[in-house]
Amino acid sequence: MSAAERGGAAPSLKPLSTELAPAVLAFELANRDFFAAAVPDRGDEYFARFTDRYDALLAEQAAGICAFYLLVTETGTVLGRFNLYDLVDGTADLGYRVAAHATGRGMATAAVRELCALAATRHALHTLRAATAHENIASQRVLLKAGFGLTGPAGPADLGGRSGNWYQLDLTHGPWTAGLLTTPSAEGD
Repeated sequence: MSAAERGGAAPSLKPLSTELAPAVLAFELANRDFFAAAVPDRGDEYFARFTDRYDALLAEQAAGICAFYLLVTETGTVLGRFNLYDLVDGTADLGYRVAAHATGRGMATAAVRELCALAATRHALHTLRAATAHENIASQRVLLKAGFGLTGPAGPADLGGRSGNWYQLDLTHGPWTAGLLTTPSAEGD
C-alpha cells in the first residue's frame, strides 16, 4: 500500500537546496555504516567539511553540471539522494543512496523512475548510465526494475576500488511521466 493509500503524502523528489542541508547531514550520519557496506565510505573529512562540500554541490547544480535531488517526507526527513552527474551532450551518470529504514519498500525504484522522467523532461537528457558493485544486489535490482540494461564491466576506478557493472537507459523510449513516486513496487527494493 502506498503512502497516499494510507492517507499520508508519499515522499517526493526535491532539488537539493540550502534549506535541506541539515536534513541531508542527518541522513548521511544516520546511515553512514549502512552505506559503507555497499559503497566506499565518505570518510571523516566529508563530515568535517560538510558545509563546504554541500555549497560546492549547490554551485555545480546552479551551473547545470549536475542535478541533485532528495527524496523527502512531508515532515522534511531525507529518505534518499538521487543524483545526475556530469550532464554532457544529453547524457549523465546516475547515483543514489537510500536510508536503511526505507529499503525494501519500492521507494528507490520509484524515485529512480521519477528521476528518469525529470532527466528526460527537465534536463533534456537522452541517456543515463549507472555503475554498481557486484555485491550491491539491491542497486542492481533497482536499476533493472527501472528499465536499465546491463552494458558491461565497471572497474575499480568507476566504483571506488570495487568491481561491478555499468547499466544504461535510453530515455528516448519509455513511460517517463510524472507521478511515479506514488506507485512503489509491491516487490520492494
